[in-house]
Amino acid sequence: MHRSRLYALIIDAPKDEAGESAAFWSAALGADPRTDPAEPEFTGLADVVPGLVTAVQSVDDAPRYHLDIETDDVAAEVERLRGLGATPVSRWLDCHVLRAPGGHLLCVIPVASDGELFEATATRWP
Repeated sequence: MHRSRLYALIIDAPKDEAGESAAFWSAALGADPRTDPAEPEFTGLADVVPGLVTAVQSVDDAPRYHLDIETDDVAAEVERLRGLGATPVSRWLDCHVLRAPGGHLLCVIPVASDGELFEATATRWP
């Protein structure tokens, strides 16, 4: 048995356009942009949706959106999603990138949110 929850909506923007994209989304959503020197490829958009991280990510690829799902058992969640039709794309550290039916990307990551938030909102899977 494991638990998981939607953790983040990530707006992927090509590197050359990421700054402009972050400025646009910050203004469009009325969110303060925040960067962390430890993860300079991300610009967080604070408090867009309570309990959900929203960020612009600088990528070496085409513009798109992807979701991050956090879980207390990455292997079990990846297998659960594969059973639903997702296919593996790549892996980076503890992040597993999958492609959902329909072509959308999602990442499965270890729990990254506040422990109380995860406990209160995660779905328990058999």
